Amino acid sequence: MSRAPISAKLVANMLSVSGADHIITMDLHASQIQGFFDIPVDNLYAEPAVLKWIKENIAEWKTCTIVSPDAGGAKRVTSIADRLNVDFALIHKERKKANEVDRMVLVGDVTDRVAILVDDMADTCGTICHAADKLISAGATKVYAILTHGIFSGPAISRINNACFEAVVVTNTIPQEEKMKTCPKIQVIDISMILAEAIRRTHNGESVSYLFSHVPL
Repeated sequence: MSRAPISAKLVANMLSVSGADHIITMDLHASQIQGFFDIPVDNLYAEPAVLKWIKENIAEWKTCTIVSPDAGGAKRVTSIADRLNVDFALIHKERKKANEVDRMVLVGDVTDRVAILVDDMADTCGTICHAADKLISAGATKVYAILTHGIFSGPAISRINNACFEAVVVTNTIPQEEKMKTCPKIQVIDISMILAEAIRRTHNGESVSYLFSHVPL
């Protein structure tokens, strides 16, 4: 909206003024944020680590469906679905009419399949928990959620505990040790190696783009 604050630009200025001369980020919510900086930015992706986790932990991954909980994440989901060579679906939220609750419409088929919800972050988890219910009612056999940044504020943990997820998988861009004690469904992908390798490659003047499609060994 016009005149709404663009806080990311303020954060970019603060980091630059503080003396940073190179920024490494992980799965920015909008990749255009890189343009707010006048210094080099490497926006790394959790996608290679997510693909590795899916192949190692979901036995039926070759017949699964990757699902986006909203239209905004369609690009991320299609990229993962293409690389796994599986189908994808998305959930469209219909706008509220007077006296009507938001309705979710599933575009795609998940009947008798494992559904994997993929998003870049989850805060209060309302959307993904609604999406999971929708997928189960549409005939999915199991539902997993894979999120890069697990913020989990407010009622998020109790919502996940009550939801029908097999597992909610997040990376450790935000520490999850305390949350895992109260929620056994949360599993963590360690991305410290990706960041460490990006720093090493930056220092040595090597190509960082290798990390966009590979997990460092």
